Amino acid sequence: MAVIDELIREEENGSLSFGNYELTDKTKKDGFEYNGDSYKIKTFNEITKLERNGMFVYESVPGTVVHDFRATDKQVMFKVEGPADAQLTLELEAESEYKVHVDDVYVGKMKTNLGGKLNISVELEDKDPVSVVIEKN
Repeated sequence: MAVIDELIREEENGSLSFGNYELTDKTKKDGFEYNGDSYKIKTFNEITKLERNGMFVYESVPGTVVHDFRATDKQVMFKVEGPADAQLTLELEAESEYKVHVDDVYVGKMKTNLGGKLNISVELEDKDPVSVVIEKN
């Protein structure tokens, strides 16, 4: 897999891919239409951030590339890659419990805070893309 040169795109399977950790300068694209929503991406080597209709969706520090991102009321799933281990933050339902799987390994249940933020760390250095599945409990 590779970085997303156009910063964000819809894949043939209907999923969303975004991010480019190879950029040295912060780069953004606003107004990307996908499934009736407007997306904004900001990405470079230090951070990747995705917003939908002005609301936070995803952030990684340092920057990453996300492939095949799909989100429903019950589940978020994607593959993530980057040059170094990353801290991921996702906006989900506030004060809810979620089961988290990283590379098909159950890492436990996690609860979102009042703002609905869920934080997970992923080991990316020298690895193929890592799959992440977050399911509402």
